[in-house]
Amino acid sequence: MFFASDNAAPVAPEIMAALAAANQGFAMPYGNDAIMARVRTRLREVFEAPEAAIYLVATGTTANALSLAVCCPPWATVFCHRNAHIAEDECGAPEFFTNGAKLTLVDGVAGKMTPAALRESIANTARGGVHNVQRGMVSITNITEAGTAYTAVEVAALTAVAREAGLPCHLDGARFANALVATGATPAEMTWKAGIDVLSFGGTKNGLMGVEAVILFDPAKAWEFELRRKRAGHLFSKHRYLSAQMEAYLHDDLWLRLAGQANRAGARLAAGLKATPGASLANPVPANLMFATLPRAAHRRAQGAGAAYYIMSPDAALEGPDDTPQLARFVTSWNTIDAEVDQFLSLIRG
Repeated sequence: MFFASDNAAPVAPEIMAALAAANQGFAMPYGNDAIMARVRTRLREVFEAPEAAIYLVATGTTANALSLAVCCPPWATVFCHRNAHIAEDECGAPEFFTNGAKLTLVDGVAGKMTPAALRESIANTARGGVHNVQRGMVSITNITEAGTAYTAVEVAALTAVAREAGLPCHLDGARFANALVATGATPAEMTWKAGIDVLSFGGTKNGLMGVEAVILFDPAKAWEFELRRKRAGHLFSKHRYLSAQMEAYLHDDLWLRLAGQANRAGARLAAGLKATPGASLANPVPANLMFATLPRAAHRRAQGAGAAYYIMSPDAALEGPDDTPQLARFVTSWNTIDAEVDQFLSLIRG
């Protein structure tokens, strides 16, 4: 009963097999391996973007921070949701990698910015000329940190506001596959066709050992990205082990099948929570991440039996009045099985 994070799930067996296969003989380093050439070709096909520049890094923080750095100068700001991952969970990496660019936090219900809120935030920036931080770019998280999903139409509405101000757009897609499965959009529809300039294409949360792709739909940024990646210490010498993971991830749409499994487990858990007396969901649950409020007694039973997840309420103690409501975060993964979900639901129902 592990619902703490999809990061904690095991590596998919297809990925482990690909790593073992790649571990034979010699291969050119630094992304010059034959596997990486095939990865570039395949990702360009998947995204219907033959000119896209494609790079691999090992962590989502690196993918996000380097993506922002090539689009936002140090004297500018990145507009993002108040609870965006780049704002809450990157330990200042965006500011560090951009050499000091600011994050401007935009409000929005259930983790989603609205075009009106974004427009207002942009309009209120740089009104004092040289004395103010300047408008830099927009970053959108999908799946959001609240577990909700932007549709391709909603992404396009936000990028249209950015375009009014001449700003490029980044999509933080740590759970990009889950967002596509949830909305039915194609990779192209959710990205460059919707106005996205650079994508952090996640894999670590969806069955990979540790690989994220950065897809630059504007290839003019490619050389700068390469220099920044090297300077930051994120150019892998034994790159074939990154390439092998990504190739297996893309083969036969494994990435979408893994996300589909995680989303189905999420739907089962969300439906069970919704039907549980005393429990309530904070937001709609289109994918594999959700927040729900349960009585303290339910948390005590579940965690006492070994269930792993995060209680998000300021008072997260399991000792106290049984009926005190406590908010918790639950994340299902490609490896979550029905029996785990059902056992957890049985526990919280007593």
